[in-house]
Amino acid sequence: MEQLKSGKVWLVGAGTGDIGLFSMKGMEVLSEAEVVVYDALVSLEVLAYLPKKAEWINVGKRSNRHLVPQDEINQILLKKAKEGKRVVRLKGGDPFVFGRGGEELELLSKEGIPFEIVPGITSSIAVPAYNGIPVTHRDYTSSFHVITGHKKQNGVLDINFKALVQLNATLVFLMGVSALETICNSLIEAGMDSNMPAAILERGTTFGQRRTVGTVGTLKEEADKAAIKSPAVIVIGKVCTLEQSFAWIEKKPLFGKQILITRPREKASHLAKRLRKLGAQVVEMPSIDTVPVSKLEDKKLQEKFEEAVDRCSKENGKVCAVFTSPQGVKHFFGQLKERRVDMRNLLTDPKLTFAVIGNGTRKALEEYNLFADYMPEEYSADALGKLLKRTLASGTKVYIFRALQGSPALTAHLEEVGLSYEDVAVYKTVYEQADVLTEKIEQAFKDQEMSYVTFTSASTVQGFVKTLEHIDYTKVNAICIGEQTAKEARKYGMQVSVSKEATMDSMIELLMSLQE
Repeated sequence: MEQLKSGKVWLVGAGTGDIGLFSMKGMEVLSEAEVVVYDALVSLEVLAYLPKKAEWINVGKRSNRHLVPQDEINQILLKKAKEGKRVVRLKGGDPFVFGRGGEELELLSKEGIPFEIVPGITSSIAVPAYNGIPVTHRDYTSSFHVITGHKKQNGVLDINFKALVQLNATLVFLMGVSALETICNSLIEAGMDSNMPAAILERGTTFGQRRTVGTVGTLKEEADKAAIKSPAVIVIGKVCTLEQSFAWIEKKPLFGKQILITRPREKASHLAKRLRKLGAQVVEMPSIDTVPVSKLEDKKLQEKFEEAVDRCSKENGKVCAVFTSPQGVKHFFGQLKERRVDMRNLLTDPKLTFAVIGNGTRKALEEYNLFADYMPEEYSADALGKLLKRTLASGTKVYIFRALQGSPALTAHLEEVGLSYEDVAVYKTVYEQADVLTEKIEQAFKDQEMSYVTFTSASTVQGFVKTLEHIDYTKVNAICIGEQTAKEARKYGMQVSVSKEATMDSMIELLMSLQE
């Protein structure tokens, strides 16, 4: 992170909705922000990456609807920078393409506030591209022109339409939905053929993308029939005839679906990446996080962990170490490293065996070159308990390294056959919440714009319900791993589908099958 002697402002273009179009530099700057001042057109997918500890300020700019006036936005940037903060001004598209970024920089420059610009992909090229319309093509046009369709306060479009017609180029109008009729009529009056191909592209690069095509003479009528709403991009030119041949995004199997992922971000990213490749728009809202006991204020839990590890290393008889989740493995070995516990003290005894729940936990253990001896076919605490009850030799000491308040199903089976065990908390599950993001996600549910929610454990369901308290759970399409997770989701009346196996691959296969 850059060390600053005073505050600084970054003008960052957030792109057009698809987070894959948000630059790596933009993401890096955003991750270090202390204050984020963002517009209404910044997508939910991008907002999910705003730092939790940052101050979020919604200035909600949309055409003709400014939650906060531009002069006030300028003053917010100045004030926060003078407080010594790292301020990100997050804008849809590119800051300098009708984004009024220049106006904001004028004040910052005058006041001596340091700033940087991180360009964003503008909707004038990204939205046509996602709709199969190249803005240039050597057989049709060698130039394209981007024009604001935003009317001035007197309701007049300050555009030289005759000059535009004479260009014989692709014309791209931004913020022009309310002025569509005026734009089309003015072009025809200026000499454009009323049969010139045209398209209006609503919510381009997002799950809600829609394309309406026609001619300059018919586009307004076609847009009305389709009930097109802002934001939308208007494209006029012969290149619009290529949209059928070049359309690509809607051919992806999960196009048009917005999916909410609730597992911790470090685990969610792999699933999110795969879903995005299949065409889905993915919002990552970790409903839970895991905190190692070494970071908790409860010193007794820390002492219990240390004492259990010490006893485990000194056992003379057979020992079975149990891990029920990848997080348990991660936090167990992480805390051993923090305490500088030498692994040779733990692994000298050939009588030490390992038991795990699920392939994810097995793979996490293998990262340390340790291989599970026991793993049930069904990935649940109950199934592991039955397996250990049936296979462990009498006298084996069992150490269960897992979350605080783990399922009693596992220990109940051990007690049945008199196996001695210690249930050791390695981490605590905590529920995540970001108020601004919560409000926007709840609104997406109310607008019926969230297709599916993925749950990988009962605790992710619980975190989801605690975070999103004001939605109708009966309208939630829950994609669950395991019957325990499904059982928790059904408690709230969710519409539940369960993957055949407790793996990400199986969850994705289930989602794909639901599209058939």
